[in-house]
Amino acid sequence: MSKQAFSVFSPAELTSPVVFASPHSGCDYDSAFLQSTILNAKQIRSSEDAFVDQLFADVPRFGAPLLTAIKPRAFLDLNRAVEELDPALIEGVAHRGQNPRVASGLGVIPRVVANGRAIYRGKLPQQEAQRRIQEYWHPYHGALQGLMRQAQGRFGHSVLIDCHSMPHEAVATLPARGSVLPEVVLGDRFGASAGAAVMDQIEEAFVGAGLRVARNAPFAGAYITRTYGRPSRGQHAVQVEIDRSLYMNEAKVRPNENFVGFRELISQVAAKISQIRIAEDQAPLAAE
Repeated sequence: MSKQAFSVFSPAELTSPVVFASPHSGCDYDSAFLQSTILNAKQIRSSEDAFVDQLFADVPRFGAPLLTAIKPRAFLDLNRAVEELDPALIEGVAHRGQNPRVASGLGVIPRVVANGRAIYRGKLPQQEAQRRIQEYWHPYHGALQGLMRQAQGRFGHSVLIDCHSMPHEAVATLPARGSVLPEVVLGDRFGASAGAAVMDQIEEAFVGAGLRVARNAPFAGAYITRTYGRPSRGQHAVQVEIDRSLYMNEAKVRPNENFVGFRELISQVAAKISQIRIAEDQAPLAAE
């Protein structure tokens, strides 16, 4: 079993305060994990942000680092807090009030994949849950914290682009609002995780590429944006959700005929995002 928790693709020279990260594109489904699940090889990948790391693979060329996960989301969800353990899945975990993510089976060790399909037949030992957290969750977040500190130290501020994908049905079922459906959803937790000027520049990059963009609906951001977004401290975090149907065959979990062209489009967007600048009057005030 591989214990590599993440990969970091660094630029030859750091010229951008932006850090790109893809916590759900890991696809190391080792044999031990596959033997423990009741799902087949295709079903287990349904909650994976497949190929998102490839869409953003060019960002080191633009002076920004890219952090990617190794293990899949079905094995361990890096966009959850370590405390979000599911008592319906993990042995010996006490109920701690109502947490809608955990209750739906989407805790730090997921109980289900897309469409509520159960991953396991029974429960997991708490020792196994803690092993996954220690070997994969903590190293990934340690690396992310390090990259954010590096950007902040160099530029005085940092911007995290938390890269995800969303099933087409997630937007196809949205209530009609007299306009076409979004292809990209940007989440800043309704302004809590990123400054308005930063959010505007990110949106402009996607819109300028011809993509339809919505904010905070149906996805506003989760643990990562909540934890790493501190605009008052010059730390901004924005979750990016991209409609999977734009670049992949969701049923077969493989790139579609648009993949190469869409990847180039996202590279152009990433190049513009990497040029984000925060004016002095938008930067956090120094403590007196």
